[in-house]
Amino acid sequence: MPPENHAAYLMSPRARPLEVKPAPYTAPGPEEIVVKNGAIAVNPVDYSKQWGGDYLFGWLKYPIVLGSDVAGEVVEVGTGGKAAQWFQLGDRVVGHAVGMDKRSSKPPEGAFQEYTVLRSHLAAKIPDDLSYEKACVLPMGISTAACGLFMKDYAALRHPTSLYEDPNNQTPPSLPSATAFIVWGGSTSVGTNAIQLAKAAGYEVFTTASPRNFEHVTELGASQVFDYNDPNTVSAMIAALKNRTCAGAIAIGNGSLEACIDIVSAVPGYKFVAQATVPLDVAKLHENIVSVFGLMMWYLWWNVSTRFFRARGKGVSTKFIWGTDLMANEVGGMIYNDFLPRVLASGEYEVKPEPRVVGKGLEYIQEALDTCRKGVSAAKVVVSM
Repeated sequence: MPPENHAAYLMSPRARPLEVKPAPYTAPGPEEIVVKNGAIAVNPVDYSKQWGGDYLFGWLKYPIVLGSDVAGEVVEVGTGGKAAQWFQLGDRVVGHAVGMDKRSSKPPEGAFQEYTVLRSHLAAKIPDDLSYEKACVLPMGISTAACGLFMKDYAALRHPTSLYEDPNNQTPPSLPSATAFIVWGGSTSVGTNAIQLAKAAGYEVFTTASPRNFEHVTELGASQVFDYNDPNTVSAMIAALKNRTCAGAIAIGNGSLEACIDIVSAVPGYKFVAQATVPLDVAKLHENIVSVFGLMMWYLWWNVSTRFFRARGKGVSTKFIWGTDLMANEVGGMIYNDFLPRVLASGEYEVKPEPRVVGKGLEYIQEALDTCRKGVSAAKVVVSM
């Protein structure tokens, strides 16, 4: 007899609140596991889908189970595939649920429910001293950063290593060239992961943050930190990089893409910027056609002027990051099966940002979405289960 499952469903476009009701329990396939969720984190894309209606993720069919970030206990392991090689019943894991991706679009793979189906190459074992509430802040942030840094059609950096893979290693192996990497927005969820991943791969990290977060991003591994609000930061970073070769950049936050284009175009190295965010709040879209048309025309103008005229005019390539793309290549398994379990167990990796728990149970998912939409600083909104 399978266990009873419940989910917080988005029943129709712009429906609010989410509706908690019984949901099917789905057994895992050969390359999958089922996790009883101990904690769930929310992301801006979740409230954007709820408020923006079918302008975003239009391929999803209602009712929809949103969400990407889960941590919990393995209760079933698929047979006949690699899942059984990596996991067993009772394992504590964190995982990236991909139910919102077009290559899945299956409610059992959504996060906002009691039991989630995870693809085994997108799940990582976690140590006993790491709580589910803290662990669940990782997936979307580390997946997005990893896609931008390591996928072959992005920055294509060398893969990260753990110091504990070789007890004789004291630091990641150095690189003779292309040693610097730029993380614009280092204190964000994606940024904190990008700093640590690039550092673990042997790159010198140049990042931006507000002055109150300088110490924090330095502790994560940044070599030099600049104030993103300072109008002289772009020229200062160009000057700091003049004797180095740059391996590219990841742009996070409003104004970041323009700044990164200007920097990488002016220094030696790879003229590439991975774009993690867009300056468009889909939650502001309304059914009013004038509002929709105006906002979409503004975004089209920004996209053309920045990515085509500004970037191409300076010889820079840019590409938007889909954080679930690592499900379809070697980067997913490299991060979740190989790298993350080692560095979490050894304590090398800082799990950031801190969780902000708003309640316990699926009934609090809507409050979590509303809290996330209002904005939180140096934290990620989490619901305990």
